[in-house]
Amino acid sequence: MASLLDLTKERDAHIDQRLHNDEVIWLNSVRPDGRPHAVVVWFLWDGESVLIFSKPTNQKVRNIERNENVLLALDDTKGGSDPITIEGTATLLAPGTIDATSSSYLAKYREGIKGIGSTPEKMAAEYSQAIRITPSKVT
Repeated sequence: MASLLDLTKERDAHIDQRLHNDEVIWLNSVRPDGRPHAVVVWFLWDGESVLIFSKPTNQKVRNIERNENVLLALDDTKGGSDPITIEGTATLLAPGTIDATSSSYLAKYREGIKGIGSTPEKMAAEYSQAIRITPSKVT
């Protein structure tokens, strides 16, 4: 799928830059009873989709199993002057498809993983459920 962003446009290029460089994003999903569920997660943007790793038993995984519709939100934490929201469809990837030891994920989070006293191998074992989010709307 081609990216929804036109990098020749200033705003889209800015969104792409934020998606590549911001450390965390809010993942919003819907619980089975219809209530919203929001969590801050590490993520990787490849220009077309967002990749997130989760513990397989976490609430977000259970939510996505029932309802693939999600909302991602970036906030600059400077008074909300640069919010970015992404509506999309989440797919739970099969085990072994990709894990937290991938070179692109480690390029972004190696220091963060070390900072929480873990290793890439431990992270990959604990956060073994990969979630790919394909955007349908970016604002």
